[in-house]
Amino acid sequence: MSTPTRYGIIGCGMMGQEHIRNIALLPDTEVSVIFEPDAGMREEAAKLAPGVQFAESVAELLTQDTPDCLVIASPNHCHAAQISEIAAIRPLPLLVEKPLLADPDDIAPLQKVVADYPAPVWVAMEYRYMPPISALLLAAPQVTGGIHMLSIREHRFPFLEKVGDWNRFNANTGGTFVEKCCHFFDLMRLATGSEPVRVMASAAQSVNHLDETYDGKTPDIIDNGYVIVDFASGARAMLELCMFAEGARYQEEISAVGPEGRVEAFVPGPGRFWPEDLGPAPTPLLEVSPRHPKRPEIREVPVDPELLAAGDHNGSTYYQHRGFLELLRGERDAPDVSFADGLMAVRMGLAAQKSAETGQAVSIDPV
Repeated sequence: MSTPTRYGIIGCGMMGQEHIRNIALLPDTEVSVIFEPDAGMREEAAKLAPGVQFAESVAELLTQDTPDCLVIASPNHCHAAQISEIAAIRPLPLLVEKPLLADPDDIAPLQKVVADYPAPVWVAMEYRYMPPISALLLAAPQVTGGIHMLSIREHRFPFLEKVGDWNRFNANTGGTFVEKCCHFFDLMRLATGSEPVRVMASAAQSVNHLDETYDGKTPDIIDNGYVIVDFASGARAMLELCMFAEGARYQEEISAVGPEGRVEAFVPGPGRFWPEDLGPAPTPLLEVSPRHPKRPEIREVPVDPELLAAGDHNGSTYYQHRGFLELLRGERDAPDVSFADGLMAVRMGLAAQKSAETGQAVSIDPV
């Protein structure tokens, strides 16, 4: 029997627990040590990883002999400091939850840290791995003949409650376009194969969290908006976000269009939110629509029920972890999502936040 690959987990809230469930589906793996300061979340994590050791800090976790790699799933505003601490003490391979950081002042210091980091850093962008989105990315070059227009619509539920309500404020999240939408900016770059040059946005906090207060403060996170991104290639992309639209059949609808045709992906939201009285949750779909001859075709893209049960991201967390494990075991040369990829997604989100605040287009330096 081979020696298992052992994971240390930093942060075991909702997303950290999803990582634990998906690691358990991989062969010869185990979660060996966890740092999670909240007692309730430690209790939940212990149910998922019986016998796991708990550390009282990141530094203490790094003194343990067991972990071969680390998964960072702590609140956004903790990531930069934790990566820097790990680099200084014991630079293990990292899978870092999106977004990489929340404060733009952390960008330059973190770039310096990672420039000398001796182990792989993979940024967790789960949406790349959702089966219907993967199918769209695979089909798009041939179906479209080259993407000129990309549209992403997410109509979903409001932000869920998190430990300490950290996700209610821009200072902790980086803003909704960073926290929620860096996935989509990553997809835009991946699908177009080009870099952003200009971002324009309009957004507001119209419905959600306005009746909530925390230490006398009302949440300041936007809940709806539009973003247009111009790319160096001449392609353009649009994001439409609404976070008070969970009644929809599909949570994400993505459309890629080029001179030869259009391809669209339809992705349902988490199955646990689908009303039982309506029967089974919707099946993800791919629609391929060539221009000549005009023959639109709908294809189902079912997801393994075991993977659906392991998290809220349409099975994608498993596929992401499978790739990360291949990297750890020397079966691939580089992360799918590099530090530079994760950082550009954050920069696009920050640009969208600024554009929405100022009413002005924001240019992005490619360097």
